[in-house]
Amino acid sequence: MTKEILIQARERISPYIHKTPVLSSGLLNDMVGTQVVFKCENFQKMGAFKMRGASNAILSLSEEERRRGVVTHSSGNFAQAVSLAAQKLGVKAYIVMPENAPQVKKDGVKTYEGEIIECKSTPEAREETADRIQKEKGASFLHPSNQDEVIYGNSTAAIELLEECPNLDVILTPVGGGGLIAGTALAVHYFSDNCKVIGGEPMEADDAFRSLISGKIETNDSFHTVADGLRTNLGDRNFPIIQKHVDKIIRVEEDEIINAMQLIWERMKIIIEPSSAVPFAAVLKNKEEFENRNVGIILSGGNVDVKNLPF
Repeated sequence: MTKEILIQARERISPYIHKTPVLSSGLLNDMVGTQVVFKCENFQKMGAFKMRGASNAILSLSEEERRRGVVTHSSGNFAQAVSLAAQKLGVKAYIVMPENAPQVKKDGVKTYEGEIIECKSTPEAREETADRIQKEKGASFLHPSNQDEVIYGNSTAAIELLEECPNLDVILTPVGGGGLIAGTALAVHYFSDNCKVIGGEPMEADDAFRSLISGKIETNDSFHTVADGLRTNLGDRNFPIIQKHVDKIIRVEEDEIINAMQLIWERMKIIIEPSSAVPFAAVLKNKEEFENRNVGIILSGGNVDVKNLPF
């Protein structure tokens, strides 16, 4: 693993993604007592950072592999990202989605011509269904978070953020499958001297918090969190990166996530999904820890069902 691999990933995907804006709010800064900048991946193509990893993964395949198509399992954002990236590159995309995935995310996949195969809402069911499609179609499996090429693609959001704001003391991301925080941690390791990486995680799905304590990948018994994008577990490719390069993980309650989400909607006038609000909730909860530090937050996505808001 070298800095060069991340630079190549960035060059590879740049024609296929947006360089998203970095925004801030004086009012939110006053509220937390520090300078916070938001890297707005909610403005990314298909509405989430996942476009970066999906594009890099598909572009890293051979022509023969692309001809046979790709398959993934996802509750929504990676499903849409793979569908759109595949559509742009003329590749067939098979998308395994849990039956209870938000309708807005299913609609997004259909818009980008991904073929949806529904399954039960468990990690085991997702994997079994994707495995079956992979064998039947000869498609290449793309993991939403636990694949090197996906992690390298995800790193490019933090690389852009550090270029624009080189004085950051800390970058926070939400933690679900671990692909975003692992990519962010690699970017910070190679492109910054003093910056730390901190994860935000729902108390109701705190497997990463427990994994860092136990030193092995833990799982969740329940996924009762409004942050639907974070109802998943770490993997063997991203966990070692997280162990090595992530400073800590802060857990937040459901009402804290909803409050942070509502604040960003109201004060910044931008749409983010609940998962995106988790790191800001962590900063709000721990103001003393972040006081007088330059804080960067990656707003991971904005694919929310506006007919079913938590506030």
